[in-house]
Amino acid sequence: MNEKLTPLRLSPAGKGYLWGGDRLKKEYNKRIDITPLAESWECSVHPDGMSIVSGGEFSGMTLGQVLEKNPQYLGSKSREFPILVKFIDAASDLSIQVHPDDSYARENENDNGKTEFWYVLDAEEGAELIYGFEHAMDRKKLWRAIEEGRLETMLHHIPVHKGDVFLVKPGTVHAIGKGIVIVEVQESSNVTYRLYDYDRRDKDGNKRELHFDKAADVLNMKPVDIIRQPNRMVRYFFGCAREILCRCEYFEVERIQVTKGFSFSVLETSFQVLLCIDGNGGLETDETNRPIRFDKGGCIFLPAGLGRCHVIGECTLLKVRC
Repeated sequence: MNEKLTPLRLSPAGKGYLWGGDRLKKEYNKRIDITPLAESWECSVHPDGMSIVSGGEFSGMTLGQVLEKNPQYLGSKSREFPILVKFIDAASDLSIQVHPDDSYARENENDNGKTEFWYVLDAEEGAELIYGFEHAMDRKKLWRAIEEGRLETMLHHIPVHKGDVFLVKPGTVHAIGKGIVIVEVQESSNVTYRLYDYDRRDKDGNKRELHFDKAADVLNMKPVDIIRQPNRMVRYFFGCAREILCRCEYFEVERIQVTKGFSFSVLETSFQVLLCIDGNGGLETDETNRPIRFDKGGCIFLPAGLGRCHVIGECTLLKVRC
């Protein structure tokens, strides 16, 4: 194991979209001077919002700068940083939208496509999200539905509860409804095509841009089945309980409930990311003199090859690896 490897505590980039709220500040300790605060990009090297290293040798540098100097931190599986991890607070409905796949995005946007995973941290009573069409569509039907204000009636509306999970593949029409707070793990991308935005206006009185033609290019117009929660298996160990929430070609997300302690290894093949969604604790490695402390909302990047790690405290973590 490389003796110089240490975990990197990250500070997020904030996004002030008009549908955001204040829960990320109040409940997840986000000290970001943006109101409303819609998103915090916790682990990101995307040029639209890079996370910053907080403390240690690289303090004040962006994660992208650190990885440029130390590409071995990515591990042997990745040449570029493949993911973006964020919190989202939907105080109002998000636009009805779709994301392209890698091929379309790279050709048309010079960016990656966007496969994304949602873990619901909280949902108000009656909260719902939009996921897929109820009936087969084509461009003409889609345009008419938008023009006549009927698009919402053509879509699946899914009731949402705390702890639910959703994998949203490129081409799937979707929207997060008001009253939902989620963690999103996605490809490193910022490409969104909006179909409908409820005729809202920003603080300057302008409507946000819509992207009908590009959206129609990438949309899956076929109806989707009713969305059901997948079966999940919780494995219990002394000091913690673990469950895999998602596995896809880009990342794996695991939820870990720590009651006493939790040990794991970060191999040379890939980095990992820890995101604390409840409680607090500390992270120890063979090379640290004292634990790296974290609270609810905290995010830590673990370089590939870091080796054996141990979490102490009482907390709930999401662990992401590629």
